[in-house]
Amino acid sequence: MNPDLTFYIACILIAIVGFLVFKKVTSCLFKAALTIVAVVILAAIYFMYIK
Repeated sequence: MNPDLTFYIACILIAIVGFLVFKKVTSCLFKAALTIVAVVILAAIYFMYIK
């Protein structure tokens, strides 16, 4: 097999795997950020209106 072709195939595979990992990590971080925001909002409501 041509070394240049092997290099391009490896680069494409690395890009695909990197994209999938990035997608999973950002999805998890996004969910964590939304959870933290929701907890902060609930805590603010509790301290402003209930206490």
